[in-house]
Amino acid sequence: MSESKASANHQGEVPASASPLAPGLSARRIDSVDLLRGIVMVVMMLDHTRDFVHSGGFLFDPLDLSKTTPAVFFTRWITHYCAPVFVFLAGTGAYFQLARGKSKRDLSKFLLTRGFWLIFLELTVVRFGVFFSADYRFFGFLQVIWVIGVSMIVLAALIHLPVKVTAGFGLAMIFLHNLLDRFQATPWQGPGSPVPGVGARLWMLLHQPFTFFPVLGFPSPIVAVIYNIIPWVGVMAAGYAFGSIYQKEAPNRRRWLFWLGLVSTWLFILVRALDVYGDEAHWHTQKNLLFTLLSFLNTTKYPPSLQFLLMTLGPAILLLWWFDSKFAVDGARSLLMRFRNVFVTFGRVPLFFYLLQWYTSHLIAVGLGFIVGQPVAYQFLSPLDKFTPGQIPAGVGFRLWVVYLCWIGGVLLLYPLCKWFAGVKARRRDWWLSYL
Repeated sequence: MSESKASANHQGEVPASASPLAPGLSARRIDSVDLLRGIVMVVMMLDHTRDFVHSGGFLFDPLDLSKTTPAVFFTRWITHYCAPVFVFLAGTGAYFQLARGKSKRDLSKFLLTRGFWLIFLELTVVRFGVFFSADYRFFGFLQVIWVIGVSMIVLAALIHLPVKVTAGFGLAMIFLHNLLDRFQATPWQGPGSPVPGVGARLWMLLHQPFTFFPVLGFPSPIVAVIYNIIPWVGVMAAGYAFGSIYQKEAPNRRRWLFWLGLVSTWLFILVRALDVYGDEAHWHTQKNLLFTLLSFLNTTKYPPSLQFLLMTLGPAILLLWWFDSKFAVDGARSLLMRFRNVFVTFGRVPLFFYLLQWYTSHLIAVGLGFIVGQPVAYQFLSPLDKFTPGQIPAGVGFRLWVVYLCWIGGVLLLYPLCKWFAGVKARRRDWWLSYL
């Protein structure tokens, strides 16, 4: 190892390595996967910054074509790629651990324990970062970290099956789960209304989004289901099977990535254009061509429809193909390579970044509001109070260009911390580092 590379590793820099060796996976991390993961993590922070900072975030759904603007729409829409890629690559990472020599027994134990750990983090660390309130009458939103945790627990069993069977399970769930859309449990209407039964609450966890219900009977703590178990478990299972592509020789691997990404993307266009199956949110001709395109792209995320997953995972796999080809030749001295290494750094510490970005974006919103003299007390209200009409003062929040400045500032603040922690994980093998 050259002196410059040794120094870079010592300081926690990301080495500009080429694609992994094949057949088999090298002991080093795969930069193209970390690069894509890092990009979607940074884009995800844009969405959360918009939630806290944008004035429209308190007034309307950014995907509501009757109220939104193209700029606001695409600011929200581009972040649709984050959760599918995050969950899919979590499955891919599990396969990489197995391919690098971890036994199925050890991997299963790790997935099981990390899954429960992620669910705990969702209901504690993430919850407080979102609300800045310790009022546990509202137990919390069940969001992406919760569903990754559940999916890992299920994957702990699926890895004992042949990879083709796990792939079939994942693809079947992705392609067929919209058949379940017609089945809806009666939602809870609030205090004084009947609490859904155990079966209804289980169904809400499985496939009925945006439902609230007490954990037991009212007035026990209330949870809100945002990310359903189906089909996210299938997305992670498919991502696990996808990892086997990286054991192929480089030319063969790139052909697989290219055609899989291209076919998935074109399949989205075809299925969406036919508009017969795969999403209950149908597209319609709008007031002009641009808004008709927005309607075409406005697929359902909760739970993610077949069309939504094809729309996001297809282009993501094409990006993996491009990254794998583009950076196959060492170009560490190029500006592009150094810029790429920033995202790889974020991609190597995704959970660490995810937890910090909630607090960073929320604190930026509070600090900016305080500086300009806007009310900020509502940022610390109990979720039950915050969602009561009239609790959020009129006129709070900022224009979209301010959101982008806050987002860029937040990313710059987090980079040194993530670079440091990536270095710690590269130098040390403490067991607890794999849980953060």
